[in-house]
Amino acid sequence: MSNTKKVRVIIVDDHTLFRVGLRATFQPAYFNIEIAGEADCGETLFRILATTQADLVLLDINLPDIKGEEIVRRLHSVYPAIKILAISAENSAKTVETMINAGINGFISKQKSDAHELSEAIHAVMDGLEYFGRDISSIIYDVYVAKKKRVDVTSDFTEREKEIILLCSEGLLYKEVADRLGISFHTVNTHKKNIFHKLGINNTMEMVQYALKNGIIQM
Repeated sequence: MSNTKKVRVIIVDDHTLFRVGLRATFQPAYFNIEIAGEADCGETLFRILATTQADLVLLDINLPDIKGEEIVRRLHSVYPAIKILAISAENSAKTVETMINAGINGFISKQKSDAHELSEAIHAVMDGLEYFGRDISSIIYDVYVAKKKRVDVTSDFTEREKEIILLCSEGLLYKEVADRLGISFHTVNTHKKNIFHKLGINNTMEMVQYALKNGIIQM
């Protein structure tokens, strides 16, 4: 993925020390990421957006005034071009599913991520990809698959698409799928979009659900 374009990010988190740490990490425009603003709650975020240009909102989903999923839906409605990367210490299966259904572009854990992963996540999302940290992908996987068994996939998919469905069902990140198959990250993303189109779905979690319901993987 390309990291040449500077990304203007607004940090939304009610913990001052966390915001200060991120601002220090990305000053001055480290990783081609510029902190365009900071907000400690949802309403402050929307006040900032009224006067500030931003490419991506880095959103802590537990804020004192507005629920994370409500912020995501409002952003999609009012600022549809802005990408949304959730970052949180609250990583329960229910929370992850709720935020994915709301329409986030990615989700990483505060406990598990570092500056390099955060930078990778931001640029991946800006390139039009989804990004889920390893532990988030594991949560998605654990919700639906306790024990997995490979079986034949419906003939509606190409052989490569079948491989990608199966590997994603194992909880692999798209980059890991690309490495396993010896293809590029963007090629995996193209196949993923084709799979989503065929299934009429919008995210990886729904693909895992489909795989479970249709015998691609089994409990």
